[in-house]
This record gives sequence, structure tokens and C-alpha cells, in this order.
Amino acid sequence: MSALFAAGLILLALAAAADFLGGRVLRVLRSGPLYLLGAAGSGCLAATGGYALTGRLVTLDIGGWLGDPIPGQRAASLAADRLSGLFLAMAFGAALPISVAFASWAWRQGPRPGRLGASYALALGAVAVVVTARDAFTFLFGWEALTVAFYLLAGGERHRRDRAGAAQITFAFGKLSGAALLIGLLLLATRSHSLLLASYAHVPGGAARTAAQVLLLLGFAIKAGLVPFQIWLPRGYAAAPGPARAIMAGVCVNVAFYGMWRTLALLGRAPGWLVGVVLLLGAMSALLGIAHAAVQNRLSRVIAYSSIENTGLIMIGFGVALTGAAIGNRMLVATGLLAATLQMVAHTAAKSLLFTSAAGLEAGAGGDDLEQLRARARRTPWSGFGLVVGSVTLAGLPPSVGFVSEWFLLESLMQQFRVPGLGYRLVLALAGASVALTAGFAGVTFVRLVGLVVKRNGPVPVPGAPLTYGWSGRAAVLVLSLCCLAISAVTPLEIRVIAAGLSPVMSGGLVMGALKSPWVVQPVFAGFSILSPSWLWLVMPVMLLLVVLFTWAMSGRRLLRVRRVPAWHSATMGVDGLDSYTAFGYANPTRRVLAGVLHTRAEVQEIMLEDPDPDQGAGPPDRPGDPEPEEVAHLRYASDVVEVVEAYLYRPLLRAFLAVVAVAKRLQNGRLDAYLLYMLIALIAVIAVVTALA
Repeated sequence: MSALFAAGLILLALAAAADFLGGRVLRVLRSGPLYLLGAAGSGCLAATGGYALTGRLVTLDIGGWLGDPIPGQRAASLAADRLSGLFLAMAFGAALPISVAFASWAWRQGPRPGRLGASYALALGAVAVVVTARDAFTFLFGWEALTVAFYLLAGGERHRRDRAGAAQITFAFGKLSGAALLIGLLLLATRSHSLLLASYAHVPGGAARTAAQVLLLLGFAIKAGLVPFQIWLPRGYAAAPGPARAIMAGVCVNVAFYGMWRTLALLGRAPGWLVGVVLLLGAMSALLGIAHAAVQNRLSRVIAYSSIENTGLIMIGFGVALTGAAIGNRMLVATGLLAATLQMVAHTAAKSLLFTSAAGLEAGAGGDDLEQLRARARRTPWSGFGLVVGSVTLAGLPPSVGFVSEWFLLESLMQQFRVPGLGYRLVLALAGASVALTAGFAGVTFVRLVGLVVKRNGPVPVPGAPLTYGWSGRAAVLVLSLCCLAISAVTPLEIRVIAAGLSPVMSGGLVMGALKSPWVVQPVFAGFSILSPSWLWLVMPVMLLLVVLFTWAMSGRRLLRVRRVPAWHSATMGVDGLDSYTAFGYANPTRRVLAGVLHTRAEVQEIMLEDPDPDQGAGPPDRPGDPEPEEVAHLRYASDVVEVVEAYLYRPLLRAFLAVVAVAKRLQNGRLDAYLLYMLIALIAVIAVVTALA
């Protein structure tokens, strides 16, 4: 299996090299083979993960690739245990169909500016390195490589100022994340006298261990897009082209959750205040993410903001696990971690599908504005089908995998009565209320999305624009759609796989407590509640058939005599054109309801528009003797929302930083001897601090 592991990394390296060296050949082939190399590499790495899930360690020595090892340290190597195998199988299982769709998309789009293929391969390779790193140096190397890949993916078309700015913000938060991880790992390395990650489990408790745990969780939270570090995520995802968004959101973001799971396995329980912070920030992320997703008018930003919501839901499950670790309840740890992992699987499948389908829809419309995407599902039925399935999954509706994951999450939060201490119970109750609100607004958000895309009347298609994926892209969308639906039918098997993958964190037997019987699941705690997602797959079609037969029997032939009107008319005949519902109009009630969260701003203006005399009919304009059109007063309504975290946190910080920079610039006008004096003073200060600490 080490050979298969190496083959996956080599294929990704070849894909990156082909982008640099392919030249004219790739321009002729439109980069399609490059992404097929990535698909083959992803398949190898997914198979490696599946093999590691069986309990057999897969190792790959890379010491010779990175130079001689540090004296007293082992040579750098990659290794996949069961936890690494779980994330490899999940991430690269999604990367395989995404890469196939990427190849189809690239073939129809033609050559893209920048090195999109190399950035794509670098991102996948970095994910593999992070998930399988055995030492801190290799881990940080992969993490920084992923930061660079995100920067390149978001800023591939640097001639567009919006994408250049998004890439810079993405890179800045990536570096902040890397800095937090670097300091945290250095604290652990100085106490364990080793760079091996496994040695950090033996670091004694104290301020250094707690500080390291906080810094590590901080670094991973930034990459995942947890509030208040989420502002890079919608910009970075929306700026990336086509299916590259699916690679970022559906594959690469999982390294952040892997880091959290691994931190829990190595460092164990966290202080109570940190548990409360994780739960509260998770609740805020879920609610704020879905609130912004519900009012966005661009498809890419709707899906991107819903990623913040999903991050919040996953973090709530992880917070439940941290609560169990803090109070010493291992069953609660298993419940929370299982719920978080199930939510992560749902997020991976749904985000991969939505961004892949969105790329096909946007190609036909020439943009991602929801007004441009009206009726686009009729012209790109495969992408439209994928959008519907992904929306049903993220809305948490049965029989999708999203329904199962949200059920487990809510059940885990309902175990708060088992937790001692009023503080923990209050925080868990707030998190539960946030999940309930989030589920409701998620339904509103994705009903709006599906309703607009399947609307009967849409704009004229963009001439010459490709309308859909090729056969390989359609197959990829179909595979991802089946994953969103079919995984819930085999939830007991999914739980068995997750239990094997979580065994380095906790006993697999505890997670297996979620299986009441071969086809019935429960939230680990026996006798609380049960669910059978497999039976839903049998019962729901039967119930639908019975309803149809009953309706047919009662109505007879009248069932087919329906009044057919254009969709999205709100049951009002003749409403079309400027008076019909728009993406903005449908979201306006949500803006008003969530005004306290979104800080909604509304403005009403009186404007004058020409209104011809209706008595003139449809005759030719400007006939001699016709009266001039009169100007009639109309009202123009405008409404907007505020990115609260950006407006009230980062913008004041940016102004303060720019003020400091302006002051610092004055030092550039000094003399050389003054600069030497500043350096001498700084050196003396450093020596004084080191001497005092010694």
C-alpha cells in the first residue's frame, strides 16, 4: 500500500508539472488530461485511506526528499492510521468525481489564465501531506503549501481587482492560521523535546499545554471559517473559478477538522472556558452564516456563506465532544464526535455537489447572479438536478444524508441534562436553539435557490457559451448526487466506518453504541430515541405512491385537468417582468426578520418615470399630434445588509493599523546613524529580556 500512497502523490506532482511544462499540448487539449491525472491520484489516495481504515498503518518515508533529518530526530515520513484513513477516504473520495468534472469543465472552457491546474494539484497534495504528517515540520510544510494553493486558486485571474483582493485576504488569514499553529506546535515541541506529533500526548499539564491547545484550535478555526475569522471564506470561494470552489470547500477545508480531531486525541480535555467559547462561536457561525446566505444574490456567495453555517454546526458537535471530555463522560464524547463527523460527511458531499453543479450552471448563464440563472435548470438539467439534490441535503430534508447528520446533532445537544453544572447546560441550550433556527432558515434559503433556478421564464442564453458539462462531468454530478442520497440509506454502515476511523480518539465500541440494531440507530445513549434512515428509503416512496393513488381514485381524470401558469408567480395571474419575484424580493422578508443580526438598512426614494397615456394603445410612437408622455411618481426601494464582523471588528482594526503604518513611514526620513541607534536599542532590549528570563 505504500506504493499506492506514493503513486497518488506522484500523479498529483505530475499534474502540477504538466501545467508548467505542457505548454502548447495542454492548450490544444484544454488542460483536460491534467485533471484526469489528479483524478487518478485522488483515487489512489482514497484507496490508501480505505486500507488504513482496516487498522493497517500505511507509511511513506520522505526524508530523502526533504534533505537530511535534524540531528536527534527521525527522518520525515508520512503515515496513515485509522483517523488519517478516514479523512483521506472522505476528502479524496470527493476529489475524484470533482476532478473528473473539472476535466470536462476545462475542456469546454478552454485555457485559463494563471496556473489553475498546478494550484489544484498543489491543494490536493497539501491535503494529503497535512492529514498524514507524523511530525510538526512536515505538518506545517503541508499547511503553508495549502495556504499558497488557496491564494493561487482565489487569485488565478489577477487582472480582476475583486479576485486580487479576495486572494490577498485569503492569504492573510491563511498566514495568521499558520502562525497560530507554529507557535502552538513550538510550545509542545519545547516541552516534549521532539517534533513527532505523537510525543505531544505526553506533555504534562499546565499553562504551556493549555496555551498550545488554544493556539492549535485557533489556527484550525481560522482555516474552517469560524466566526470571527470567516470573512475570507465567501470572498475566497467566490473568487475561485469553476469546480476549484468544490476543491476548496468540499475537500481542503476538512484538514481543519482533522487538526481538531487530532488535537483532541493528543491533548485530551480542554478547560471549561474554552469549551464554552467553542460552542458559542459555533452557534454564532451557524446562525450568521445561514442569515447571510439567505439574502445573497450570487449563487457562489450563497453556497459560500452556507459553508460558514456548516462549519458552525460541525463545531457545535465538536463542542459537545469537548464537553464530554471536560466532565469525564466518554459516551458524551462519542455522541458529539459522531454527530460532528456525520455533519462533516454531509458537508463534504453537498458542498462538492453544489459547487460542481454551480460551475455548469454559470457556464451557460455567463455569470452567477441569481437573476441570470433563472430557468437555467431547463437548459442544463444535469447541473440543475445536482443543485436540487445538494440544496435538499443542506436543508436537512429526508432522505438525504443532511437529515441524518442534523438529527444526530440535535440529539447530542439534547443530552444536556446529563451534564453537571449550570454553565455547561446554558451554553448547550443556546447552541441547540441556534441549530433549530439555522435549520429553519436553511429551508428558506434553499427553497429560494431551487425556485429561482427552475423558474420557467428566464433570460436569453449567452451566445456561444457552453451550456452544460460533457458526459464525464454529468457522470461526476450524478455520482455526487447519489452520495448525498444513498449514504443515508446505509447509515449503519457509515457509522461502522466512522467508528473505525475515530478509534485513535476514543474506543470504537463507544461509537458503535449508536447502532441499536443492524438498521436502527440511536444517539449512543440507549433508550433515548431511535431512527431508521434505511427504512425511510422504503417508507417514503411507498407513502408517496399511496398518496398519488388515493388522489387519482378521488379525482379521476380531473387530476390531470390543472391550470398551468408560469412558476414563481405567487398564485397571481399575469405578474411578469419587473413586477415578478426576484432573488432580491424573495429574500427581503428575511432581511427584515433578521435585521438585528444583519443590521439591515433600507431606503425609499421617490423617482419620476415616463408613463405614456394608456389610451394610446400599442400604436407607433411619436406620431404627430400625440401628447408627450407624462412623468409619474414611483417609489424605489433599496435594502442592504452589513457584514457585522467586518464592519465592527476588522475595519476599525484596519484603520488603526493604517494609522500606525503612517506613523512608521516617518522613520524612513531619518538618517543612517539614527537607524543604527534604533537597532542597538532593540538588541539591548532583547538581551535584557532573555537575561531576565534565564
